[in-house]
Amino acid sequence: MTRKFSFIASGAPDAQSAAQHLAALYGNSRQEDADVIVALGGDGFMLQTLHAQMNSGRMVYGMNRGSVGFLMNDYSDTGLSDRIDAAVENIIRPLEMAATDANGKTHNALAINEVSLLRQSYQAAKLRLSVDGQERMEELICDGIMVATPAGSTAYNLSAHGPILPLDAQLLALTPVSPFRPRRWRGALLPNKVTVTMEILEPGKRPVNAVADHTEVKSVVRVEVAESKDLTARILTDSSHSWNDRILAEQFLY
Repeated sequence: MTRKFSFIASGAPDAQSAAQHLAALYGNSRQEDADVIVALGGDGFMLQTLHAQMNSGRMVYGMNRGSVGFLMNDYSDTGLSDRIDAAVENIIRPLEMAATDANGKTHNALAINEVSLLRQSYQAAKLRLSVDGQERMEELICDGIMVATPAGSTAYNLSAHGPILPLDAQLLALTPVSPFRPRRWRGALLPNKVTVTMEILEPGKRPVNAVADHTEVKSVVRVEVAESKDLTARILTDSSHSWNDRILAEQFLY
């Protein structure tokens, strides 16, 4: 099968050089005409690319030319067509965030990695957590909390000691950041069909910001998070370097 590739790169010199080299070898179609977007950079650039290709139908194949590349395949300039033909496709559904600020305005944003709530001042955040309208935690005192997707489970979620999830897991990770009370609560695994509601208690005294990937909303009072039913992105990973292998490697490292 003859595929049309579009090579895109982050601003890193190695990524730019690789994109030019690969384009000379394989040709370089416009993104709107391509079957596969080949993204060269790190995980941050892959995240931007997946946002840009949401619901486009185009597959994204990443090769690591950055400092971090958990979502990326190893870089090589040989056998690209064969590698892509043999790659495993994973469908990613983003999280939809609806964050209401202190002025009553609702801000909507998408997150492929996670939606996080973070304290805005020296005061710890105080939150109430509900799942599908049922209160699950009356009061959580912490530096923050996040709802992470499987794709995002190796990002901020991992730094906060949250679980690493396979890309095809039908789960979300609810992970606290530096919980003070209840001190021993390490979070929860939730079905990916639920709606998580986080209410900020004492928002005037303990202001909180909400972040959906690269979108930040300041001084929120209520945030709802649910997996999108309508939006998808398509990511390809080498079958020889499966997501489960990466999970095992990461777990043994940490």
